[in-house]
Amino acid sequence: METTPEIVTRPEQPYVALRTRVPMARLPELGARFPEVFAWVGAHGLAPAGAPFFKYNVIDMEAELEMEAGVPVAAVVEGDNGIVAGVLPAGRYATVTYVGHPQDLVTPTGELLDWGAAQGLKWDADGDRWGCRLEIFLTDPGQQPDMSKWETQLAFRLAD
Repeated sequence: METTPEIVTRPEQPYVALRTRVPMARLPELGARFPEVFAWVGAHGLAPAGAPFFKYNVIDMEAELEMEAGVPVAAVVEGDNGIVAGVLPAGRYATVTYVGHPQDLVTPTGELLDWGAAQGLKWDADGDRWGCRLEIFLTDPGQQPDMSKWETQLAFRLAD
């Protein structure tokens, strides 16, 4: 891992997103759809209130992932035209920051899950369904085109 995992308290965060089901092999296709979400935000007179993220709702590695490509916004809004709106829940999250190509996030994800297990943490999850499991993309691709230098924060909500 690039940084030492830690537990942080995050406030609620309104967001808008594209929600889809995708097999693991087609995950990069969802990332390519972030411009649609940013375009929707701009067309509705909104501004991003933080870094874009993937939210993993259901993780079934053998079949499909239910995911969202999201952008935080300042206040709760209503979605339309394929964009959903929601609120990332407040709570305690186990986090770690990884520097490298997003395709290589499998290893730091496994390390964070292992770290949590070693700490006796309980995830906000019920089987394959997660309450809030995020990959937050901290690097602006327009500023840093070299994906091997991108920073991604993993933030997995803990059960109360």
